[in-house]
Amino acid sequence: VNIALANDNFTTLVQAVVKARLVDALSSEGPFTVFAPTNDAFEALFTQLGVTGIDDLTAEQLTPILMYHVVSGNVLSTELTSGEVGTLNANSNLTVDLSSGVKINESSVVAADIQGANGVVHVIDKVLIP
Repeated sequence: VNIALANDNFTTLVQAVVKARLVDALSSEGPFTVFAPTNDAFEALFTQLGVTGIDDLTAEQLTPILMYHVVSGNVLSTELTSGEVGTLNANSNLTVDLSSGVKINESSVVAADIQGANGVVHVIDKVLIP
C-alpha cells in the first residue's frame, strides 16, 4: 500500500483499494505479490465498462477485481514460472506466460520487483478481470 501511495502512477489503484476497504488487509504482514495496474490501465477499463471512474463502481464490484491482482508470497520476477497461479480471489487463477517478456493474462509487466515491507509489486499495463 505504501508503494502505491508514494507513486502518482497508482492514484486510481489507491482510490479503488480505499473504496473496497482493503487497505488494512493489504497492509498486513503478508507477504504479498501485487500485480499493480497503472492509472492508464484503469482508464482503459473505465472506457471498456462505459463508466467515468472509481465512483461509478461499488466496493462489492471492486473487491474481487483487486483481490485477483494479489498472490500470496514475495515472488520476485526471477522466481516466476509459466503456468497458473492462485490469487487471493479464491475463485480465480492468473496465467503467467514467460515466452515473450512477462505476461500476466493479457497484461504485460512493465516494471518488476519493487520491494515493499510486506511483499513485492510488479507493475502491469492492464487491469485483470477475474
